[in-house]
Amino acid sequence: MFKFVHTNFNVLDLNKSIEFYKQALGMQVSRIKDAEDGSFRLAFLTDDAGLYELELTWMADRTEPYDLGENEIHLAFRTDDYEGAYKLHSEMDCICYENKAMGLYFINDPDGYWIEIIPVR
Repeated sequence: MFKFVHTNFNVLDLNKSIEFYKQALGMQVSRIKDAEDGSFRLAFLTDDAGLYELELTWMADRTEPYDLGENEIHLAFRTDDYEGAYKLHSEMDCICYENKAMGLYFINDPDGYWIEIIPVR
C-alpha cells in the first residue's frame, strides 16, 4: 500500500517562497532540513490537516531562475472561502489564469509554479 507524502518544488529564494505560501495559502513550515555541507536546505510546508507536505528545495549554488519549460505541473487547493481567497490573491497580484466557466483560477508562486484554487463543491 502507498500513501502520498510530499511534492517537491525547487525555489530560488526560500524565504520569499515560504512567505508566499504562508500568505497565499495559509501553509506553515512543519520542518527544515539543512545539508551538512550547506549545499541545500529543505523546507517542508503543510496545511492544518498535516497529511501532505510541499517540500521547497533551495540549492546554495543556484543563482538563475529555474526553467519550468512546458511542464504544466501544478498543485491544487480547495477552499471554503473562494471569494475571500480570490480577493486576497487579486491583492497579491498573483492570479495568472482564470477559468470562470469551470469556477476556478490559478495563482503562480515566486518561481512560476502554478497553483489551482477550487471552491468546495
